[in-house]
Amino acid sequence: MKTRILLVEDDERLAELTAEYLRKNDLEVVIEPNGTVAESRIVDERPDLVILDVMLPGKDGFEICRAVRARYHGVILMLTAREEDFDQILGLELGADDYIAKPVQPRLLLARIKALLRRAPSLPSAGVAGVARPEQPAELAFGRFRISQATRSTHLGDDGIDLTTAEFDLLWLLARHAGSVLSRDDLLQKLRGIGFDGLDRSIDARISRLRRKLGDDPENPTRIKTVRGKGYLFSKHDWQ
Repeated sequence: MKTRILLVEDDERLAELTAEYLRKNDLEVVIEPNGTVAESRIVDERPDLVILDVMLPGKDGFEICRAVRARYHGVILMLTAREEDFDQILGLELGADDYIAKPVQPRLLLARIKALLRRAPSLPSAGVAGVARPEQPAELAFGRFRISQATRSTHLGDDGIDLTTAEFDLLWLLARHAGSVLSRDDLLQKLRGIGFDGLDRSIDARISRLRRKLGDDPENPTRIKTVRGKGYLFSKHDWQ
């Protein structure tokens, strides 16, 4: 069973070229040029992954991401024609799993898709060449906090914590290295396969969202700490 991708892009030529390249790499791709229609298709058809352009007729990519995120639990990869922090951070704040700036190099897009699918074990990623299944399931616990790689679920006491794919991956990585400082470069290398260029704010945006969801004080966080000039540290304590 092939991985199903909905490509939301109104540039007909670009959409067809992108879809053709991905199909040659054993992915099933359908194209939707209209933002308003795309929103209903994402919810109704539930593709494994959505490639979502920001600039669209009808509704833009940000509006669509905001509208579907609570009802759609697949992967959302946003395309932006601008590289300003505003676009990148806003997309991540609304629940996108990753972003990539246009013009998109097809091989880079495919690599990014494979990386996202590797972190979504419930998807039929075995149909994509080079995408391996995750290793044996694991679970970590710190006081009242539990996170399971097997079920990709997170709990604080009896309460489940609703996380996007990208948020879960970051939290799992931090928890797996609890008590150790991970730099932005460490995190970006492991999560996205790129180094920190000094400008990318995606990790900071996700950390901020995770703190809110984990009940961490944004002014004086104790569960995910900022180590000035070094990075972030997931505490082994403070989970009572």
